[in-house]
Amino acid sequence: MELIMIYMPIIMAIIGLAYMMMKKSWVIKQDPGDGKMKEISDYIYDGALAFLNAEYRLLSIFVLIVSVLLFIVSVIVPTTHWLIVIAFIFGAIFSAYAGNIGMKIATKTNVRTTQAARTSLPEALKISFGGGTVMGLGVAGLAVLGLTAFFIIFYNWHMGGVWTSVEDMTIVLETLAGFSLGAESIALFARVGGGIYTKAADVGADLVGKVEADIPEDDPRNPATIADNVGDNVGDVAGMGADLFGSYVATVLAAMVLGNYIIKDMGGNIDDAFGGIGPILLPMAIAGVGIIISLLGTMLVSIKDNDAKEAQVMGALNKGNITSIILVAISSYFLVNYMLPSTMQMEFFGEGLIEISAMRVFYATIVGLIVGGVISSVTEYYTGLGKKPILKIVEQSSTGAGTNIIAGLATGMISTFPTVLLFAGAIWSSYAFAGFYGVALSASAMMATTAMQLAIDAFGPIADNAGGIAEMSEQDPIVRERTDILDSVGNTTAATGKGFAIASAALTSLALFAAYVTFTGIDGINIFKAPVLAMLFVGAMVPVVFSALAMNAVGKAAMEMVYEVRRQFKEIAGIMEGTGKPEYDKCVAISTQASLKQMMLPGILTIGFPLVIAFVPMLFGMEKLDIAEMLGGYMAGVTVSGVLWAIFQNNAGGAWDNAKKSFEAGVEINGEMTYKGSEAHKASVTGDTVGDPFKDTSGPSMNILIKLTCLIGLVIAPILGDSHHNVSHEVPANTIEVLIDNNESEVSKDIVVE
Repeated sequence: MELIMIYMPIIMAIIGLAYMMMKKSWVIKQDPGDGKMKEISDYIYDGALAFLNAEYRLLSIFVLIVSVLLFIVSVIVPTTHWLIVIAFIFGAIFSAYAGNIGMKIATKTNVRTTQAARTSLPEALKISFGGGTVMGLGVAGLAVLGLTAFFIIFYNWHMGGVWTSVEDMTIVLETLAGFSLGAESIALFARVGGGIYTKAADVGADLVGKVEADIPEDDPRNPATIADNVGDNVGDVAGMGADLFGSYVATVLAAMVLGNYIIKDMGGNIDDAFGGIGPILLPMAIAGVGIIISLLGTMLVSIKDNDAKEAQVMGALNKGNITSIILVAISSYFLVNYMLPSTMQMEFFGEGLIEISAMRVFYATIVGLIVGGVISSVTEYYTGLGKKPILKIVEQSSTGAGTNIIAGLATGMISTFPTVLLFAGAIWSSYAFAGFYGVALSASAMMATTAMQLAIDAFGPIADNAGGIAEMSEQDPIVRERTDILDSVGNTTAATGKGFAIASAALTSLALFAAYVTFTGIDGINIFKAPVLAMLFVGAMVPVVFSALAMNAVGKAAMEMVYEVRRQFKEIAGIMEGTGKPEYDKCVAISTQASLKQMMLPGILTIGFPLVIAFVPMLFGMEKLDIAEMLGGYMAGVTVSGVLWAIFQNNAGGAWDNAKKSFEAGVEINGEMTYKGSEAHKASVTGDTVGDPFKDTSGPSMNILIKLTCLIGLVIAPILGDSHHNVSHEVPANTIEVLIDNNESEVSKDIVVE
């Protein structure tokens, strides 16, 4: 039975990947349209691929350097195996490949969506969401396949496939943390680099094209329009793919680590049906089942009405999403009761060992699923078309860009209130049900529908590109109207997808934090110690500085783009009349060079600070456990500050974007209809220009910053403390204590009665 449950996630992942390949083949077979449409699509594909290749060449150097450092750590620290280097390399490769899958299918689906929109809106949704499905299943399938496969390899390599001790399993999971570290490292650079690329092009295209030249968003006369469409793919698709791949892996890993420290029952027995590793296998099993459930959920997304509006399209997406969440809840009930003993003992900090039932673990998974559903509703309220916060920004646009920006900032700030209360309630309740293992499983259950969430998210950039191709290839207005309906929904789903990623970061980082405390052996984080309090403030500062670096990078690159677009408008004869051809490649080159150059500093800040805090104090003779507590304070500061900044920036940016789009269909302000081209619309374009790097560069990077910081702490934890310190629990009087002899092939049990 143990063998079946270990391999079950791999089987589910392979099924998901097989369906992905079938769906990909179906999408590619669809009609790509006429020659002009295909030419524009090829420009976008070539530009996106050129950027990714350049980015991956640069990141390969980073992977090589970190691999050497990890090997040195594995030699020095007895609780770290050299296989962590292999895991790190493959984690980086899988993460990059996950983003690559999404980018390639998105750039092939966009033109087919445009062609389908010439026929009907339902067909356009079917194809655009089909492309998103390929990405969603590709990312989730690779994550589960990679994590499970490496666990099996390390488990058999180090332990011979038999659970022998908590200490040995700790080494296996510490090694597996390298896979997650590699995934999150690539995700950070992919997110930041892609975000800088897309927003440099977008801001440049908007400021000169829309505001100065007064031409439509995707007008082929705008030299930055190809770079803008390329950016949608390298940022919102490839970056998001790598991001959620890393989130998925980190979430499941955190639950596995904490599952290793559960005393299986009140008798201390480990002879259960899964050789003592049921709590470790459970997160992987939920993830595996989640792939199949998400696959089924994608089949429910469709509309029949050719005159459907945004609400009907959103309703179709919500049907698939809600169904997936319900099915994960049902499957979690059976998996929890099947894989866990009826009673267990878990460590509750400050309370010691507490007996809990398997049902309490199930309740914790329900908490995560509720958070996943509610966070989407909260985010949709603050960023959705026609919602009160958006209408307020629209109204304040009538008095200029200044009041528009004030309203957008306030919307992002106030959106932290319900979101943080939701996260706080989720953390408190899931911990009350099943300790930090409950918090980790709560996040795992929420992430089980990642394939579905990512399919919904990825369809947005595809629809956006489809609209751009319709504009540039001069299709009938009805084609752009249909793609705009999909694009408007895509703006909201992009915002809710980022909210989903933030929620996962908040819960996962807390679970990783608990694993860090367990690995180091410290008793807790005492903020009354001056060094710990100091690092708490330093950690809270890092997300702010990180955001500033990302915003400045976008600003610098956008300035170059503005100058280049202005130059072309001035120097290329006939460009505004449509007889002169813009030099698209020069704008693509500006975004590529700027993003690769500017992404390094935020990445170095994220990775460098924890290492400095961990190793510099050693040079001055500070005790390792004191350093571990300092680093814990830093991690706590990054987590809390990062979550707040992520919520604020993502929701403010999404609100500004849809406020601008409200004018395209016409919106009533003070009793009068106001449309595109009005002064209020121009003010909303300025607000959207500010919000673009918020929602697509610095905001989405926050959740990676949080998890990567905690993962770095987890990887170096054995250096800072005794990993054996916290693995033995006090067993209550009159119970049986299990003593494991690692030198024997079979588990021996010595009865100790106090």
